[in-house]
Amino acid sequence: MSTKQKEERMTQISDYKKPVPIPDEASKPFFDGAREHLLLIQRCSTCGAVMWPVKSRCDNCLRPTVTWVQASGKGGLYSFALMHQVYHPGFASEAPYNVAQVDLEEGLRILTNIVGCSNADLHIGMSLEVTFEEISDEVTLPKFKPVE
Repeated sequence: MSTKQKEERMTQISDYKKPVPIPDEASKPFFDGAREHLLLIQRCSTCGAVMWPVKSRCDNCLRPTVTWVQASGKGGLYSFALMHQVYHPGFASEAPYNVAQVDLEEGLRILTNIVGCSNADLHIGMSLEVTFEEISDEVTLPKFKPVE
């Protein structure tokens, strides 16, 4: 990446006021997939268990045979909380905002935000599908929206 590209990336990210995740070696495949609008999860090639968040070994059989696979991107709302307190200034314009747990069809529960509907319309069990928020050329975040 050239110096000019790095400066442009930093300008893009600096326009985004919320904290931005910094992919590391372990999470790079997840963020690479998100940039392509793919929700990737890990699956053990030995026993078939799925895992979240990123692991180097299977939670079930403890073998280092985890691979990245595409998830369906579909799930249901398990739980959510509305955040009225602004703990970071980047969220001030969105308060109250939701922090949600979504049960994916694959059997994982992930932490995310629900977008595309008002907080008043959120209800446990609602059907959701993944959508993606492009933060910069390098960082795209999966979020969930109601199934239409």
